[in-house]
Amino acid sequence: MLNQKFVDVPKESRPRERMKEYGPEALANHELLAILLRTGTKDHNVIQLSMQVFSYFDDLYMFKNASLEELLSIPGIGKAKAFEMLASIELGKRLAKTTVLKEGAVTSSQFVGKLLMEELKGLQQELVVGLFLNTKNEIIKKETIFKGSLNSSVAHPREIFKAAIKYSSARIIIAHNHPSGNPEPSEADLRFTERMSEVGKIVGIELLDHFIIGEDQYISLKEYGAM
Repeated sequence: MLNQKFVDVPKESRPRERMKEYGPEALANHELLAILLRTGTKDHNVIQLSMQVFSYFDDLYMFKNASLEELLSIPGIGKAKAFEMLASIELGKRLAKTTVLKEGAVTSSQFVGKLLMEELKGLQQELVVGLFLNTKNEIIKKETIFKGSLNSSVAHPREIFKAAIKYSSARIIIAHNHPSGNPEPSEADLRFTERMSEVGKIVGIELLDHFIIGEDQYISLKEYGAM
């Protein structure tokens, strides 16, 4: 590929097209770097330039710790491309250190009830909240999923489990408030809970409980015997 112009590279062999077709996991290191660098030089296309960059380092560990001076010593790498690479390396380091933010572990229905009471009591509009849990029953995400009544077709199990899958949940807890202040479950509440439980069994994400929040008390439908 010596001095081959990028426009002469077959379209199916270009990094962006390969990523679109096969995903980022299928790309070699120099192809990923080529996407970041975007353009080559007068003498080398971006793929050749990326390969040249990696030829200056023994492995990815050495590249990860490259200094600005080291990058600038590579022919074809100016300050703009050097800064782009350093920024990408730093972002990668930070991503590697991140963990899922947890809002506590579910240890009892009282813990969940108290948590949800603080958020949902006294509201004039009905909200549906999802607690998404990992395998240790830690809350990895708390999200308001719907606004409106459970009688409405907008509150569909499909959308709730779509969010559960997005957050890689092992289990979920759902909750909604009764603006009337009375947490006694309605027939619609019971039917919805049953549907959620059935869908959970199908997709492999257990519905752990469904809470109904009133003005000064809550009901766990699991403890209520509705699950």
